[in-house]
Amino acid sequence: MLVDSPREKHTDAAPLRRGRRALRGVGLLAAVGVLALVAVVSLAVGAKPLSVEQVWHGLFQNSGSYGDVVVGERLWRTLLGLLAGAALGLSGAVLQALTRNPLADPGLLGINTGAAAAVVTGLTFFGADSLTGYVWFAFAGAAAVGVLVYVLGGSRGATPVRLALAGTAVNAALYGYLQAVMITDDAALGKMRFWTVGSLASANSTTIGQVLPFLAVGTVLALGLARPLNAVAMGDDTARALGAHLTRTRALSMLAATLLCGAATAACGPIAFVGLTVPHAVRSFTGPDLRWILPYATALAPVVLLGSDVIGRMVARPAELQVGVVTAVIGGPVFIYLVRWRRMAQP
Repeated sequence: MLVDSPREKHTDAAPLRRGRRALRGVGLLAAVGVLALVAVVSLAVGAKPLSVEQVWHGLFQNSGSYGDVVVGERLWRTLLGLLAGAALGLSGAVLQALTRNPLADPGLLGINTGAAAAVVTGLTFFGADSLTGYVWFAFAGAAAVGVLVYVLGGSRGATPVRLALAGTAVNAALYGYLQAVMITDDAALGKMRFWTVGSLASANSTTIGQVLPFLAVGTVLALGLARPLNAVAMGDDTARALGAHLTRTRALSMLAATLLCGAATAACGPIAFVGLTVPHAVRSFTGPDLRWILPYATALAPVVLLGSDVIGRMVARPAELQVGVVTAVIGGPVFIYLVRWRRMAQP
């Protein structure tokens, strides 16, 4: 009986690996192309539909006409959708890898609730009644909760289970505080009801300028953690054997997720299911390698967010549904399908 030598097996496997990398690369380029198409649709669709020629004119030959003004307003909205969607997708993928839980998302560790609780505090006790005023409260709340969860989870001795339990406990406590303040303060309830749903409608250059530095740092940090998180996903003992620094990787992962999710939540409110569903769906195509999951999540999460925003503008013309409502309505059934499909696909 003939037995293949290790060298022959390696030679046979190399073309297969190259083929898979090429396929994933083509898929990533296709995802970027879909993202560009959805961005154009976001500029064209609204209470007043615009043609591609009008969108082009408004972007590059702005003459101050009504169509050009509309394109300018939608440009900031689309840009915020791109940035916030990428941030939510990246933070969700990082947290799922950090906790070794495919059902994890920014809400699991209480980051969204921390931002909302801080905004309610700013509205009720500090008079922060504008988006520019409370965006910093939202980010400070998200950052504070990120640090608190990391400390309660054990700091240097943090484990995925401890982080998840600490996040659940903090999330429950803050949610109770949030509801208590909003119930007892009608003014806070009135001001918060749209922000807590999640919306891109109030996007402007000031808001984007405030959160852009945090999004940039968080994105670079998250993408740079792909290899260490791949090692962490194999278990603590294996990660140590591979030379991974567990404490540093977990601390930097918490920092990246807090920067990304905190900035996105501060700019457009807590938006559900994007950070949960997109990385979960991407993993079914890329496998567990975060070197591919993170770029795919960065490209496809904005597609989901902007696509949901476009749907919200179309179904209730001339009014619109908040994007947070649309992502919840669409994301829930899609996520259930993904979970059931993956379960049925297992032998």
